[in-house]
Amino acid sequence: MYLGFIIFYDKFILNDRRESVMKKQFTLRGMIIGSIGAVILTMSSMFVALKLSSLPWPIMFVALVSMFALKACGNTNINEINVTHTAMSAGAMVAGGLAFTLPGIWMLDENADVGPGKLFVVTFGGVILGLIFTALIRKYFVVAKELPYPMGQAAAEMLTVGDSGGGKAKTLFTSMGLAALFAALRDGSQVTGRSPLFPSAVFSDKMSAYGASVGIWFSPMLISVGYLIGPVALGIWFLGALIGDFGIMLGSQAAGIFDMQTAASVKSSLGIGLMVGTGIGILLKGILPKAKEIFGPMFSKKSLGDAIVPMRWAPIVMVLAAFLFTGILKMGVIASIITILGVWLATAMSAQCVGQSGINPMEIFGIIVLIAAKAVSSIGQTEAFFVAAIVAVACGLVGDVMNDFKAGYILKTDPKAQWYAEVVGSLIGAAVSVGVLYVILKAYGPSAFGSEAFPAAQASAVAAMVGGISHMPAFITGLVLAVILYFVNFPVMTLGLGVYLPFYMSATAFIGGALRFILDKFAPKAEKSGTGSIVASGVLGGEAIVGVVIALIVAVQIL
Repeated sequence: MYLGFIIFYDKFILNDRRESVMKKQFTLRGMIIGSIGAVILTMSSMFVALKLSSLPWPIMFVALVSMFALKACGNTNINEINVTHTAMSAGAMVAGGLAFTLPGIWMLDENADVGPGKLFVVTFGGVILGLIFTALIRKYFVVAKELPYPMGQAAAEMLTVGDSGGGKAKTLFTSMGLAALFAALRDGSQVTGRSPLFPSAVFSDKMSAYGASVGIWFSPMLISVGYLIGPVALGIWFLGALIGDFGIMLGSQAAGIFDMQTAASVKSSLGIGLMVGTGIGILLKGILPKAKEIFGPMFSKKSLGDAIVPMRWAPIVMVLAAFLFTGILKMGVIASIITILGVWLATAMSAQCVGQSGINPMEIFGIIVLIAAKAVSSIGQTEAFFVAAIVAVACGLVGDVMNDFKAGYILKTDPKAQWYAEVVGSLIGAAVSVGVLYVILKAYGPSAFGSEAFPAAQASAVAAMVGGISHMPAFITGLVLAVILYFVNFPVMTLGLGVYLPFYMSATAFIGGALRFILDKFAPKAEKSGTGSIVASGVLGGEAIVGVVIALIVAVQIL
């Protein structure tokens, strides 16, 4: 009788309460606001990714816009705001996944025949796979591993403090305003066309002669990321930067071991190998032992396991995706299967990478799977780009939404409501991003990609890597080393990032980690009171918001 009461309570009473909570968070007005924002952000993100070869995280901007819009409507709550900004931001990184990969097709062959139908299949394929894997891996990375996800932390802090008001809100918005002013002065020339007031970075001419980008990037946002991640992870990240630029680039050339081109190949291949090895380590140590919990929802109707929503439809959708990739995109059966399996690996890597560093090198994950597909199949050049784009879109979506899930976990938002919002925003983003890319292609011509009009640096890198890993011994070394280090709980993903990324980015983030170490040691009360994190969140948000605003203005000017 007692057991029967428990079952009745859980199935009917608790379920009704969950549905009531869901309705207060996933609302019609929230989705209307989120959808409008998703259209605008996706359009601007496509232009900016192609024009400036960069894409600011949208979460801070959309969280602020959602908060103001819903508060203006009245009778809102912090979870409805969280769900709304999840929908609003989802399309931005979908656009990034396309912009960072597909233009490489026309850089190598201006006569490539890629119509809107194929673009839609690529984009929607990546989105659907991204939706499946966010639903399956969210609990493992956000709840079980408790990765920091600095952007998600900052968004949750901003919403909490902004909602409550008081002195903390003043601290938050003051730091946000100062960072926004700094970013506007630094990057305003992108809008005005005038010479910048001061450089965005400074570099060592001596190290530049060796091909090493040693310097400092004047980015309050990246300093804040370093602060929120903490000194231990940043120390490992910076160690990777020292190995990559001072060890490989400078040391090997000074010793006469490598020339500049070979040293650069070793550096990038080692960094990619470390990140791929981390992904394999995540699968072997973290995901496969919990496979029944994580992936069980795809095969069982009795238990949801770790998934957010019932997922028995997922295997059918993945099979259909494989048919579409094979039939419409002409990728072949083997390459299509490798792509879907590769998304599984790459989205886990993306979730880990964003969680530990706040950086999502989605095009690198696309390159990794592209190379794997080329190694085991006779896939063509254009089809190889399709593989990279599908993976990059899925990883872009996962990386962005995992930040939203982290904010939701802190704010106690219903993850099911967030996932449904992700569905809305990502599908809108897929349609809009394909439309914008195709309009740019027809308006400017294929020769515009890789030119001054649309440099698309990431897509150029994908085009360069279509031929394969440039230094296989370094790649294998990094891969094996990363698997071993991951199994002994060494944060090897951040080490790989440090090796691969330009030194100036690592050095700037390291400043934030060093500031956190100093405050923890000499002013512990500041961190215990939360002041340090509030200031870091405000600074991070200020630059991120200005980045998105400038992106919108640039997009309008181009149009």
